[in-house]
Amino acid sequence: MAVDELDTRILRLLLEQPRTSVREYARVLGVARGTLQARLDRLEREGVITGSGPSLSAAALGHPVLAFVHIEVTQGHLDEVGDALAAVPEIIEAFSITGGGDLLTRVVARDNGHLEDVVQQLIQMPGVVRTRTEMALRERVPHRLLPLVESIGRAAAAPQQR
Repeated sequence: MAVDELDTRILRLLLEQPRTSVREYARVLGVARGTLQARLDRLEREGVITGSGPSLSAAALGHPVLAFVHIEVTQGHLDEVGDALAAVPEIIEAFSITGGGDLLTRVVARDNGHLEDVVQQLIQMPGVVRTRTEMALRERVPHRLLPLVESIGRAAAAPQQR
């Protein structure tokens, strides 16, 4: 999907001011409300914009411990284990991966003892061979997409400037 300079400006506003109205976005960008809405609809339809809900803090919800758990799965049981992982509320993300292990999960917990309980729950799942847990100490770069969006916008604008 091609993202142009206006799309980049729209995405920047969405990321920086997520609670602003479409009318206000249009005013700030200097475009018609209909133009903005058409762009937003296209960005959603093409999968660039995937949601509009609030960002939540697991730590503020009482789960300040963050760990990454690598899971090795018996061959042929990846889908089955993936489905079982979806039933564990402390697993906030899970990915199939290459390298050491088959799945990488992002797990939150109330404390270290709770994390151990979650890992023990994972180990007992049918199809799980072993796990390896790595604890996060401090977030160094928070989840972000704005630098990527800006880079794409600069690249889209560069051919026009020649």
